[in-house]
Amino acid sequence: MVDELAPKAGFEAHVAVLPITVAALLTTNWVARHLPPLPPHLDRVILPGLCRGEVEEVAHAAGAPAVRGPNDLRDLPEFFGKASGPPAHYGRFDIEILAEVNHAARKSLDAILAEARRYRASGADVVDLGCDPGPIWAGVGETVRALKADGFRVSIDSFNPEEVDAALAAGAELVLSVNGSNVVHARRWHIMHPGVEVVAIPDTPSDLDSLARTVDVLRELGIAHRLDPILEPIGFGFAASLGRYIETRRRFPDAELMMGVGNLTELTDSDTTGLNVLLAGFCQELGVRSVLTTEVINWARSAVKEFDLARRLVFHAVREKVLPKRLEPNLVMLRDPKVYEQGEAALQELARRVTDRNYRIFAERGEIHVLNGSVYLRGNDPFEVFARLQASDPKLDAAHAFYLGYEFAKAVTALTLGKSYTQDQALRWGFLTVPETSHRNPGDPPA
Repeated sequence: MVDELAPKAGFEAHVAVLPITVAALLTTNWVARHLPPLPPHLDRVILPGLCRGEVEEVAHAAGAPAVRGPNDLRDLPEFFGKASGPPAHYGRFDIEILAEVNHAARKSLDAILAEARRYRASGADVVDLGCDPGPIWAGVGETVRALKADGFRVSIDSFNPEEVDAALAAGAELVLSVNGSNVVHARRWHIMHPGVEVVAIPDTPSDLDSLARTVDVLRELGIAHRLDPILEPIGFGFAASLGRYIETRRRFPDAELMMGVGNLTELTDSDTTGLNVLLAGFCQELGVRSVLTTEVINWARSAVKEFDLARRLVFHAVREKVLPKRLEPNLVMLRDPKVYEQGEAALQELARRVTDRNYRIFAERGEIHVLNGSVYLRGNDPFEVFARLQASDPKLDAAHAFYLGYEFAKAVTALTLGKSYTQDQALRWGFLTVPETSHRNPGDPPA
């Protein structure tokens, strides 16, 4: 690896070989005490990324600055500057996220505030209060005031003019939605609340002429507005509705557009990450600068955060005219951007060289591999592998067995989904990854 990389990256390398077989067991204190003689005039010392402790200990022992490199040596080219990952200016966006509190009238004020705060932490710019048909929500004004006091921007999603009046009086800034059935109320809202903005929709989704008539009224009244031609679910006019967004942009080249993405994310049997990226890309290219989303159904429970990441990805891709690839690994959740394997020869060599009793676990080529100084077992059934392991190690204690079972479960998950497995590390789930505390082989002596 270094022989190939060094001339391309412009450095000369010295590899210090230490008396240990697994880099993940290294600590900086141990490295500092076991460093062999090093060549003079070093620019820096690069440690394996999994090495624990303070790098200054190694720097002092080596007489040169020390840094952690990547966890896997195969990532060294990227560490030395090979183009990968987002550039320094990555992360900008121009699409606004409205996150809807669905059925708000049925929820307590505390529950609404908690949901709104979660949306804000996930990247939402505006909290939308979704009202229900039927009786007027008496608490809408109080709720808007509480949200405003907590620093939220608020929109009201209701066709009931009394609910809208109360919400605007309490500080709501946007009304969802206005069409031929209720545009008559817009004049009053504009007079009483001059800064109010409304979302104009067609009288029926396929009737863009009705949207144009509503827009004419709003323009005559001088009311700020954005247009939502209505995204429809798959099987109910999805493709045609995308076409209507394109036609709306053609008819109203300078208008602000909005899309409610929930008709796809909430109404499709699919993980929402890919749907959000695809819709965000469509919005970015067409100039749809606001989206309405929500997190009602369980598979959409992280939809706001997904769209927040997606809007940054597509902004960069469209503005820089680059593919939206290898820029946002946090959106690759089910599988991994890369899957590394040791390979048959490397595992056989490791099994031959290891002499201690610490178990090393690998998952690749459809099998779990477990080895230490006395055994090398492999198989695709974790129970069968563990039974053989138990037979070979009758002194295996409960703590060890629990640890191995937990790692085996992670290994099987990785094999099932095509993910990378690294012992004693959390499986990678994009932005949902929860780091693990190391519990490597409890009870074993240090390597």
